[in-house]
Amino acid sequence: MPERKALLFANVASRQGAMDLAPALEVLREGGVRVLEERPPDVRQLGAWILAQRSAADLVIVGGGDGTLNAAAEALVEAGLPLGILPLGTANDLARTLQIPTDLVEASRVIAAGRTHRIDLGRVNGKYFFNVASVGLSVHVARELGVEVKRRWGVLGYPLTLWRALGRHRAFRAEIRCNGTRARLRTIQISVGNGRHYGGGMTIAADAAIDDGLLDVVSLAPQGLVELILNLPALRWGQHERAARVRHWRCRDIEIRTVRSLPINTDGEVTTRTPAHIVVVPQALAVHVPQSFIDSRGSDHAAG
Repeated sequence: MPERKALLFANVASRQGAMDLAPALEVLREGGVRVLEERPPDVRQLGAWILAQRSAADLVIVGGGDGTLNAAAEALVEAGLPLGILPLGTANDLARTLQIPTDLVEASRVIAAGRTHRIDLGRVNGKYFFNVASVGLSVHVARELGVEVKRRWGVLGYPLTLWRALGRHRAFRAEIRCNGTRARLRTIQISVGNGRHYGGGMTIAADAAIDDGLLDVVSLAPQGLVELILNLPALRWGQHERAARVRHWRCRDIEIRTVRSLPINTDGEVTTRTPAHIVVVPQALAVHVPQSFIDSRGSDHAAG
């Protein structure tokens, strides 16, 4: 394989951003990936930096969590370059969906091997997302799950923050249009998943996939604390048929309207508000993945 030139952005503010990247970079070098010595910006200028440097690179490597990847999404699509992921975040839900190892040396080997697979992206009000767009309880969690909580508690920070947010969050009324039908409901959370995992390892649906051209919509009705605790195992593994007061749809184009405009969380960052128009963008981006992920998708989902 000829030498490939890579743009590398590592978010030093992510939970594992202070880790020594030297062993991972050595694996990349030995695998024929040369990291360009361009000084990267902070995450707020990440997209502009990718677009400014795209003509010099063959791929983009992003070291960070799901929020960092979300910040790069628009530019990655526009640049048309394949993405390599070094999981440096707390949840690393996209890496989990794609079976990318959390060990940075092993993740670098995935990039060096050069296998790519095209994945879908979701788009809400023009904003791309990898894993999930959600309204309600998760926005409270995203706002309260600060850097210090993530660094201290890791992925356990999600249920701990959720527990605190439950006491302050109120139900809201919403209308969902999906597959040509409309549903009016009272809910505490609406999640629209593109990938398989979100929220620190939660599964949006047991058979969800990031390359199936579909979005999974899940609404959680108001319920008492005991009932919610009983529902948690089913919610954790996306087994909605076993969960009480949960509704699930699968579609390609969704509208969500609320009585008052509410913030929307995409991949852990609040980026837009309702009303929301959400669509799936099939095979929007090529991502470096391990052979195990390609094998799991079967012969109908060949590598890109």
